[in-house]
Amino acid sequence: MPGLNYKNFRTGIILSVLCGLVLFIISWLYGKNAFFLLLNTDLGIFADYFFRFFSDLGDGLLWIPLLIYYFLKEGKKLLPFFVSCFAITTIITQVCKQVIIPGELRPTRAITSEFIHLVNGVTVHSAASFPSGHTATAFVFYLIFCLVFKNSLWLIIGLLYALIVGYSRIYLAQHFPLDIAGGIIVAVVSVIIALFIQAAYNKRYLNK
Repeated sequence: MPGLNYKNFRTGIILSVLCGLVLFIISWLYGKNAFFLLLNTDLGIFADYFFRFFSDLGDGLLWIPLLIYYFLKEGKKLLPFFVSCFAITTIITQVCKQVIIPGELRPTRAITSEFIHLVNGVTVHSAASFPSGHTATAFVFYLIFCLVFKNSLWLIIGLLYALIVGYSRIYLAQHFPLDIAGGIIVAVVSVIIALFIQAAYNKRYLNK
């Protein structure tokens, strides 16, 4: 597919996978609960507001106007890719949460500890912990923009954005670091599958 930044995209994939693997390995070596408690530290009232706000960016609402703009301007042929990215991410995440491991408890239910930091005004969920849907969405946006943006600066800025969204889920006591790792891998798999779907669409309808 001409016009796409495959160099940045490949680098983004590698960086994302490395982040996911690091979280998986530390969770295994240090302990799932202990690693969560280490990262779920009270950083003060400013951090409470900051991470509460940043967590909402994992819903992707901020980026939808940018995607619509790109789509209308020059990306109409990439519609199957855009739609597939989010459809596949949603399907994989919900199948994991509701079918494969529906009883996976979230931190406040899995850990009996007075040291869990909770943020006022945040409703803490109790089950369907793995993987983190917010993290998956954030990394899908990161990888999409690695592909469509020409500027390599997004490799760092976008990764920082996605990682902060992931960390915010730990800070708000919604997910374990292991769940964040799972969300990252879901995003990587989803975007790669979406690219294959786009390639099949191009071969079937555009390359005649």
